[in-house]
Amino acid sequence: MIQERRGFSLNGYLVFAILIALHISFLLVIDSGSELAGIVGTVLTGLCWPGFFMVQPNQAKVMTLFGSYVGSVRETGLRWTIPLFIRKTISLRIRNFESAKIKVNDNLGNPIEIASIVVWSVTDSAEAVFEVDNYESYVNIQSEAALRNMASSYAYDPQDEDGIALRSHPQQISEKLKEEIQDRLGRAGVTVHEARISHLAYAQEIASAMLQRQQATAIIAARAKIVEGAVGMVEMALERLHDKGVVELDEERKAVMVSNLLVVLCGDKSTQPVVNTGSLY
Repeated sequence: MIQERRGFSLNGYLVFAILIALHISFLLVIDSGSELAGIVGTVLTGLCWPGFFMVQPNQAKVMTLFGSYVGSVRETGLRWTIPLFIRKTISLRIRNFESAKIKVNDNLGNPIEIASIVVWSVTDSAEAVFEVDNYESYVNIQSEAALRNMASSYAYDPQDEDGIALRSHPQQISEKLKEEIQDRLGRAGVTVHEARISHLAYAQEIASAMLQRQQATAIIAARAKIVEGAVGMVEMALERLHDKGVVELDEERKAVMVSNLLVVLCGDKSTQPVVNTGSLY
């Protein structure tokens, strides 16, 4: 595996000044009568000019000599190196990649639609150039493959209290997705800074049925909470009536009272009161 190492380069401004001084010196040599030495020196000086190049911030130059990797330059500004070195520019800036919506079966076999956003950057310029054919295309394809593999490992909705699901645990899922993508992109000299789900939904063919199931689950949970509260209120009412001695009720009347209170408290519609103007019994 080819890993990045520092390549040979000099401060371009310093080399520029030296070459100007040498060029003037060789012209003076020619004027003094030593034409051959002056011409040879001028030609050699001219051959050094193609060695200048610019490095922008968050950018690297990968240099090769006759097919061999000789190093990378990250120092910004005007630089100079051996003119025979072939230089290729690699961006080290942070980039965003948003995958397309893909359809995949979750852990329970339900078809879902999922997409992700991956924040990445090149951290090893040599690996990015020499280990893969096209590192940008490699990032796109491997990110979608990692997303598909991760989505098939978890259920859409949690099946138990401790279970991790795609919809209910976004933080854990994001960390898992980041690890999955990083394992695949490490050989390309790429570091994944962040990975998160940008779209998550059931596939169209089952979306309606799953929505009804979610609504039914929510209704059942709400009803259970209402019944729990109503039972507590009825129990409290009976205890307070008994403690204050407001009225003495036998078991049959208690049952009727409990039934009426539960109807009032648990009903989803307003109840109509009935006023009893007769005797207690």
